[in-house]
Amino acid sequence: MKKLAVIYHSAQGHTEHIAQHVAAGAREVAGIDLRLIRAEDLASAPEELLGFDGFIFGSPTYLGGVSAAFKAFMDSTGGLWKKQQLKGKLASGFTVSSLPAGDKQSTLLSMFVFAMQHGMIWVGNAILPEQHSGVPYDEAANRLGSWSGMMAQAGHSVAADAFVSGDIKTASMFGKNIAEALVRMSFAELVESDQ
Repeated sequence: MKKLAVIYHSAQGHTEHIAQHVAAGAREVAGIDLRLIRAEDLASAPEELLGFDGFIFGSPTYLGGVSAAFKAFMDSTGGLWKKQQLKGKLASGFTVSSLPAGDKQSTLLSMFVFAMQHGMIWVGNAILPEQHSGVPYDEAANRLGSWSGMMAQAGHSVAADAFVSGDIKTASMFGKNIAEALVRMSFAELVESDQ
């Protein structure tokens, strides 16, 4: 079993809702042991990351970047960075904001740079936007067209589960894709060790 953690911060519940769908998609993959963890719970115990083979990071986009709670989690890993203890682990990320763009790309880039500084292997969002094949926009997977990570949109002051069906579908597909990448990476390691 490969251990995969969905690590997220959610102030209003929107990012948590997407995190749950990402986790559900990842759980569909055989050989994956998945945990859903709040970033603020890891900030005081970053060494818990050592027990995982891969991570899917999730944060709302606040003013063009990750939330303060997610940044505190990232900053807490400095000791692990000094020894490059997360090197070679798989990583990816997702974000939620209330606007279609909302500078979500900046949030994903901050997660990417964080992963790169730790020597992790980043996996993007390999889902083609379905609206190009005739699926209605709100029902389309990857309707927001992000390949560096997964993006979702929640309107202003709406319920935590008020997402269009396309974003929910994307979250599940994204989680499954990342889990499958972790399994494939693990298989490649086994083949290498046998040679």
